[in-house]
Amino acid sequence: MRPDRAPSEVNQAVATANRLSPAKLQPWRLLTQTGFFALFLLAPAFDLLRFDLNQTQLWFLGQKWSLGIDALAQGQIDATTAALQIVGRAFVPGILFIALFLAIAYRYGRLYCGWLCPHFSMVEGLNALLQRACGKLSVWDKSPTPRPGTEPQAQWWPVFGLSCALMGFTWAITLLTYLLPPSVIWGGLMHGTLSANQTRFLLIASTLLTLEFAFARHLFCRFGCAVGLFQSLAWMANPKGLVVAFARERARDCKTCDQPRGSACDNACPMRLNPRNIKRMMFSCVQCGQCLTACDATQQAQQRSATLEWQVGVDALRETLRQRQRDQAERT
Repeated sequence: MRPDRAPSEVNQAVATANRLSPAKLQPWRLLTQTGFFALFLLAPAFDLLRFDLNQTQLWFLGQKWSLGIDALAQGQIDATTAALQIVGRAFVPGILFIALFLAIAYRYGRLYCGWLCPHFSMVEGLNALLQRACGKLSVWDKSPTPRPGTEPQAQWWPVFGLSCALMGFTWAITLLTYLLPPSVIWGGLMHGTLSANQTRFLLIASTLLTLEFAFARHLFCRFGCAVGLFQSLAWMANPKGLVVAFARERARDCKTCDQPRGSACDNACPMRLNPRNIKRMMFSCVQCGQCLTACDATQQAQQRSATLEWQVGVDALRETLRQRQRDQAERT
């Protein structure tokens, strides 16, 4: 260590070096989303995770996962052994998984939603198509969200509608393969031998999911998804959790943001949030980082550094305290 550098400066330099630049953020996120979406589609086919209703059998990582109930019924094991197997194979793994999931959410917020969730991947893709069709990210938006360099074109409406239907059907048949053997479902679909119940499930699920993708995808992410809700609750309970911090002393720089309406960060947010707002107004933030990328791009074009950045730990706590003080001052 050089003697002329204080420890705090060294720590700051290390943090800066380890921080992923906003320009590289979205390609990495696209990679994780694509990989997890492929896993979501292929997991049943490789018995990585599915529950076979025909056999009442859970498959996990290519192996049959048994709780020992059948062995108990056949007299192969006693009640104590069966109880221990249920605790060890069901309750303990379940509790550990939930604890780890919520611990990550406590620290980093809805990271799963923004970086892995296959539903949110579809939300972003459909947002882009709808924006090409009418300039909005949702049919319920009152005004268009500007997209620099492009104008809305009506020819994209059929593409948006077909994409909603395709995604609805893809999700419906994938969900069915988590409950029944994928070979049976895909074989029945290709040869027209699906049972009446299987056909009924596909028709109803495809219709509901298509409507959800077309009209309520943002509402589902905000209010209908229990996974997202519990992540948000855990994150809100941690004043040191990852937040998007806004350099309010440089708020005037946002006035020259090169956008037809609003600011680049506002227009980039797929959840229709204002990223410069306080944490309690960012309950459904999915930590996708699109606001950071947009802010960095528009400020770099003006030879300035971004006014938004991620902060976690002590830095996030300082940001939370500043927000509370400002909120109290405004109330008084």
